[in-house]
Amino acid sequence: MPAAAILLAALLTGAAAGLTQLRLEEAAGAAARLVMRGDSGEAAGAVARLAGAGAVLELSESEGWVHVRVESALRAPLLDLLPITLSADASAPQEDR
Repeated sequence: MPAAAILLAALLTGAAAGLTQLRLEEAAGAAARLVMRGDSGEAAGAVARLAGAGAVLELSESEGWVHVRVESALRAPLLDLLPITLSADASAPQEDR
């Protein structure tokens, strides 16, 4: 019985990690599109809405490209003591204004 509980916890933790990564990818892409169009102020709101309030947004620009990185801690029942951080990156060309 304890082995089944450990297996179930491991499966749930893996599912939580997968869902968190998908949310981060979606948030990074949305933020990159917003910054590309010149809506930098709305990017942080989109990240908070899509990836959760604990997500951190990093923006950088180089050679006509916008680079976005979104990070968030993995929240899972068995991993509360382990500092696991997931991240996603996205880039987009800047629009000419």
